[in-house]
Formats: sequence, structure tokens, C-alpha cells
Amino acid sequence: MNTLEKVYATPSGDIHYWITAGEPEKPWLVFLPGLTADHHLFDQQIPAFPEYNRLTWDAPGHAASRPFALNFSMDDMARYLHEILGAEGIQYPVLIGQSLGGYIAQCYLAMYPGTVSGFVSIDSAPLSRKYFSGWELALLKDTRWMYEMIPWKLLLKWGISGTSQTPYGRELMAKTWAVYDREGYLDLTVHGYRILAEAVEARPEYRIDCPALLLCGEKDAAGSAKSYNRRWAKIDGLPLNWLAGAGHNSNTDVPEEVNRLIGEFLKTL
Repeated sequence: MNTLEKVYATPSGDIHYWITAGEPEKPWLVFLPGLTADHHLFDQQIPAFPEYNRLTWDAPGHAASRPFALNFSMDDMARYLHEILGAEGIQYPVLIGQSLGGYIAQCYLAMYPGTVSGFVSIDSAPLSRKYFSGWELALLKDTRWMYEMIPWKLLLKWGISGTSQTPYGRELMAKTWAVYDREGYLDLTVHGYRILAEAVEARPEYRIDCPALLLCGEKDAAGSAKSYNRRWAKIDGLPLNWLAGAGHNSNTDVPEEVNRLIGEFLKTL
């Protein structure tokens, strides 16, 4: 599999992204990693769909897309993504987002309605104010005090064990986080949660306007991800698949099952 690393320049920094050397007539899958993760999060997915062109990125402020001024909103991230897709001539992609990547995808859907063929949420949650309590949003806006109470080594240990249930998934996150020092990690994490809260507050009744699939690990212990997904599926009438033995990064824990479900979903589009 050949992938090409490319760079999109912005006033705040450069965004690195990777595309497969595909054929123009093939449809596109766009993979969006979660907060503090990088494009390697989807190493088990990118090779699994050769009938599609594929793109993934290191989101602004993440991994190779650093240094990057933390002055962007989630809408800005969606706007950068839209500009990158436009530069590559990508139309009507399927957006596949894990955790924060799922929120970015929903911002994209809200900002550019009718331009996406489908959406797959992996261990993410709805981007709608109606799902969140006031205290949840207040906490998301101010998380630094909480993280600063935890020693750096312990924070890494808890974070790595909390994202994945498998040696592969945990080793991947350990390698990913090795690029951050304590302050860089805290700055990015605190900023990510704050812009998430702001994006949620801006969309009181948002609903997805394209075919969608929800995937969630049965052992996902990140916040209230499981309860959000239960309510999301029920209220918005979206198909939800629980992934046995998987944690928050379920696509690294049970990649074959995730790939199978994504493949089945793609066949319906």
C-alpha cells in the first residue's frame, strides 16, 4: 500500500495528512483520529478498503501537525478539513471519526450539509446540546485543574490503559504520546475539551443529515461515551453496534470487527 504524505499550510501552522495513491474514480474514505491521537490510529483500517481512496491526518496541534497555535475552534478544524478535501478534489466522502474525530466530522456535516455520503462514529458521541447537562459542559471548559493534580507518569499510565483493552492498542498510544511533554499534552487536551464544549453549545438541536453508523466498545470507559451512544441511537434512530472486548479505541482493539461493520455499511450507500 502506497501512501503519500502531504502538507496543508495555514497561518497557525502546517497540517500533515496522508492519502493513498488511488484512482480518481474511486470514492473516498476520510479517517479522523481522536484527541491526542495521530494518523496511526487507523493503521488497521487504511489497508482494509483498497476499493476506496483513503485520507487521514494529524489534526491541527497533533503529532506531525505541530507546532500549531492553539487558537482554533472545532469549526476551524472542520474548515481546514474542507479546504484539504477541496485541494485534493475530494467530493462526497464518507467521514469516519474516532472520539474527537467524530465530533469534527459532525461539525463538517453541519457546516457543509449535503456534501458527505456517510458518517461512521467510533467511540464518539452526538454534537448536540440536548444531550449534555450544564455541569458536563462546564467541566469540559475547565479541565486543566483536574489534569494538573495527576503526576505525569501516572497520567500517561492511566490514559494508555483507559484508551485500549489490547497490547497493540496500548502500545500504539504509548508511541503516539511520546511526542508530547507534560505541558504540550495538557495544553492540547485542555484546548480540545474546551472547543468541544463550545461546539456543542453552538448546536442545540443538531441532527445528522446523511446515512450514519455508530460503533462503541463495550468496555469504553471514556467519560459517558456508552450512555451517550445509547441515547443517540434511541433519540435519533441511528444503528448502534456494541463491540465486545473493545475499549475507547475500539478500532485498535477489534479491528477486524470494526472493518467488517464499516464494510457492510459502505455497501448500503
